[in-house]
Amino acid sequence: MKWFVTKIVEGQMLREKRVGKAFASSNIALCKYWGKRDASLNLPINSSLSVSLGSLGTQTKISVSEKAVDEVWLNGVLQKVDSDFAKRVSNFLDPFRPHVGNVFFTVHTENNIPTAAGLASSASGFAALVLALHDWAGWTLTRRDLSMLARLGSGSASRSIFNGFVQWNAGTREDGMDSFAEPLPVEWNDFRVGVLEISDQEKRVGSRDGMARTVKTSALYKVWPNQAQEDLTTIRTAIETRDFNQLGKTAERNALTMHATMMASSPPLLYFLPETIKQIHHVHQLRKEGLELYLTIDAGPNLKLLFQKKDQQMVKEQFPTLQIIAPFSSVLITSNH
Repeated sequence: MKWFVTKIVEGQMLREKRVGKAFASSNIALCKYWGKRDASLNLPINSSLSVSLGSLGTQTKISVSEKAVDEVWLNGVLQKVDSDFAKRVSNFLDPFRPHVGNVFFTVHTENNIPTAAGLASSASGFAALVLALHDWAGWTLTRRDLSMLARLGSGSASRSIFNGFVQWNAGTREDGMDSFAEPLPVEWNDFRVGVLEISDQEKRVGSRDGMARTVKTSALYKVWPNQAQEDLTTIRTAIETRDFNQLGKTAERNALTMHATMMASSPPLLYFLPETIKQIHHVHQLRKEGLELYLTIDAGPNLKLLFQKKDQQMVKEQFPTLQIIAPFSSVLITSNH
């Protein structure tokens, strides 16, 4: 990973600030990424497409530590050096440490979404860390470069560098220099995403391990890459033409197909909880009754609902605890409590 970082930041002057700060939105993939062709560089088997979640995400600050160890704080709590979270952050920072001397960092990260619960906290977390590091170092990298750097920490973090609809290109090069995210030049002001939190508990199997298990053991996975590519093309066209129902039904099928490949793994990988199943049936019943409402779900138990502004009040009545995001509006989040 060191050579990849060096290749991108080569020639950049270090204009170190006392503190680097940044915020990154979380994102929800409408066409999912599941499976890697290169785990060390986080290169995906298939391209993906997401929408950002406005003010739901991660705020990060980074500075040079006075101690001979990285200090990693999560939501106001200092993490133990040997904790999984602290080790993941420190390992990610290793290639970025200045060449002269032993430099350690203090990192303060605040998530306003549950961490490691299938709500893309790692996506916003590593995107915010890269942006804060960029601010601290005073570099002048492009957003494409930053997307590739964020990808090293979490694949979906490549998309969280941008807002709105974002496509992450899988690329084909072995060095990963053509695998980056880019925003779609589309605004859809009536588009809504609702976050229905089922559980804030850390999932038992992380996405990285889950992907590896699925690719290695699931007989259904062999059809996934081609299906995902077809879905991405369909969803992108639906976004460009504002065809909400086409977008919704394709995104929902894409998500459930991804989970089907997981369930066919050995041992089976099941992120759904009983309440997840109950709410999926609820969405399907409401749609049968005429409500234009669809769902998507990442590697976790929490649902994300897709609908339009015209149906917002009705959706709120059906899901009182729903957090509603308008990705292309200044009013980012509304709730019914």
